[in-house]
Amino acid sequence: MVNHCFLRVQGWQVIWLLLALAAAAFEIPQALAQPEQAGEPEQLCSNPVLSALVRHQVTASDTLDSIASQYSLLPTTVLGMNPRLSPGGPLPVGSELLLPPFNGIQVTVAPGQTWSAVAEAYGTRADILFEVNGCQAEVPQQVFIPGRNWLPGQAPESAESVEIAADDQILPGYPLPDEATILTSYGWQPHPSRDEMVFNNGIAFAALPGTEVRAVGDGVVAFASRQDEAGLVVINHAQGLQTRYANLDDISLTVGQPVTSGNAVGKVGGSDRAGPSFLYFEVRTNSAQGWVARNPGQYLPALELR
Repeated sequence: MVNHCFLRVQGWQVIWLLLALAAAAFEIPQALAQPEQAGEPEQLCSNPVLSALVRHQVTASDTLDSIASQYSLLPTTVLGMNPRLSPGGPLPVGSELLLPPFNGIQVTVAPGQTWSAVAEAYGTRADILFEVNGCQAEVPQQVFIPGRNWLPGQAPESAESVEIAADDQILPGYPLPDEATILTSYGWQPHPSRDEMVFNNGIAFAALPGTEVRAVGDGVVAFASRQDEAGLVVINHAQGLQTRYANLDDISLTVGQPVTSGNAVGKVGGSDRAGPSFLYFEVRTNSAQGWVARNPGQYLPALELR
């Protein structure tokens, strides 16, 4: 069983520096929702997000991008919350769009599910889902999953549908020689010093400087270089998958080089701040909106994060 622990103070700044680095290097839209606004001290739980949707009436000058920008949302969030819209299609003037206060998706949940089961399926935390959906003891049929990206052509998911097909593994490997402690998991996390939630696009593994980093699947190197003193390697795989390995030293690969699962990518770099050294790892899928961060536990069988 993978050891899960959340690094509250030390190490967070380094990890978020690498997140910003990857975003700047590739200009890829990030699945970052806005920080949740702190309620009044006596308010134990806010109303469910799905009961606080804003209704926006489409005007002739509106576009998908302009509406998303106006409400600080991703275009995919607008599309996912309004399934009658199609990517690249016209916006019916006069129609009403339902918009959430921050990025995420609405999903249908099978009867009898628990918050833990839903959280496991979507790579987040049960307590966060519980609060975002109004602290309801029983899971409602419609649930809002904060930070999750809707992809064009993707049918609504149920909490029972997210699983790995063992006979169709594109990413069968593990990024380190041995099982490692997870310092930060994919998904929503409490900020270590501010009263807000932040979204983490990947996983940070505790690893000693110099530990070999390995490709988790066959593919071709799309990027291999240093950014702000931190090494970053990006590998494109079959079926529109991509993996990213950050905080590297001694990068072993070059752009365009084919790799197989288990090949050396580089070595774990040291930490220049207080806190443990680590490997930062992401899985992304290709879409019309760019490379979208996904829960690595849904793609790597070695990770028990689902």
